[in-house]
Amino acid sequence: MKKIIAGLLLLQPFCFTLLYGQTWDIDLTKPQPAYTDQTGYGYDRNTQAVTKDQKQPMFFSVKVPEGDYKVTVTLGSKEYAGCTALRSETRRMVVGGLKTKKGELMDVVFNVNVHTTYIDGKKNVTLQKREEIDWGWDDRLTLEFNGEAPAVSRIRIEPNQPKAKIWLCGNSTVVDQDNEPYTSWGQMLPYWFDERVSVENMAMSGLRTSTFISQNRLAKIVQEAKPGDYVLIEFGHNDEKDREPGSGAWYNFTYNLKRFIDELRPKGVHILLATPTERRNFVNGKIEATHGDYPEAIRMIAKREGLPLIDLTESTTALYNAMGDSLSKRLFVHYPAQTYVGQEKALKDDTHTNAFGAYEICKLVVMGLKANNIGLVKYLRPCWQDFEPRLYDDWQSFYWPVTPIHLLEKPAGD
Repeated sequence: MKKIIAGLLLLQPFCFTLLYGQTWDIDLTKPQPAYTDQTGYGYDRNTQAVTKDQKQPMFFSVKVPEGDYKVTVTLGSKEYAGCTALRSETRRMVVGGLKTKKGELMDVVFNVNVHTTYIDGKKNVTLQKREEIDWGWDDRLTLEFNGEAPAVSRIRIEPNQPKAKIWLCGNSTVVDQDNEPYTSWGQMLPYWFDERVSVENMAMSGLRTSTFISQNRLAKIVQEAKPGDYVLIEFGHNDEKDREPGSGAWYNFTYNLKRFIDELRPKGVHILLATPTERRNFVNGKIEATHGDYPEAIRMIAKREGLPLIDLTESTTALYNAMGDSLSKRLFVHYPAQTYVGQEKALKDDTHTNAFGAYEICKLVVMGLKANNIGLVKYLRPCWQDFEPRLYDDWQSFYWPVTPIHLLEKPAGD
């Protein structure tokens, strides 16, 4: 993942075009503009260059067509020692906290998926209100440089043709959450794979299987997925609240999941089903199930259709029980008042995870891929180590400097 290089790469001057196939080179040791649609590149979100005297978080964006991009970022500075956390698009984890000595430069290479609402010229993905201003659906590739002393010297962006693509379908437990402190396992998944894997996250907070379909998110996957792609589906949290005629785990829910399967199979994709992550619901010192028959319905469909199953209900339950009632709060959005600017009330959410919780649950997802012998695992980064719920990580050792955008807007659903 990391390669120390002797000096600055001798790259071509910065160039920009809307034609897919172009390479972009940005030398951040030289002055760069603020982002506008007219310039098509620059410092974004009202941030500016990081210097040895001003080591604040910053965003840099480049206007690009929809697609996958191989991004090479040279971290480090000739001016100062750095400690950099790097994320792409909507807070997708790339580097946790890379330390560089003064004058030391390191290359980090990864894939970034940029998607828009376009499907076929006749229909588009229907966005929810909060998504309309979300940088995960815009026409630019955005990188976030954060940490105690962000240090970056150069960005190279070039079109990529990944060996594999993972499409994610789900709700608030899967989506690329836009605001701190909410974070989902879907935005941690790219961290574990190298640049040969693309993760395209179509999930959104509050969605049921029915609304995922009605908002044309399934239609976009069916339109664009290629043979050999992977489609990972996790629903349940919101479907289980339906009270309409025909609702329930064994009726509309299973019908909708069967529709996913029937529409995707002709595309030649690999379909993976996941049971919903359990809520943190301790009763007498142990997790009590909250999803009713929904996990069993998914298990039944996976068995009947001959599909791989990742049992997140089971593995997250094991993780929470291993940590216990008190410590497991560190996985979720539990924060006293005034933890964040403008946070007047304590946050107590036992459904939605923070960054550490998303990181731990994402490890359970990867272990589910490994347990099913999914071919994707050959693209895991060398830093991957197998994970067991009883051997959970130390939350105090997890480095996640908060993205300087925290509207404290709770995701839809619970």
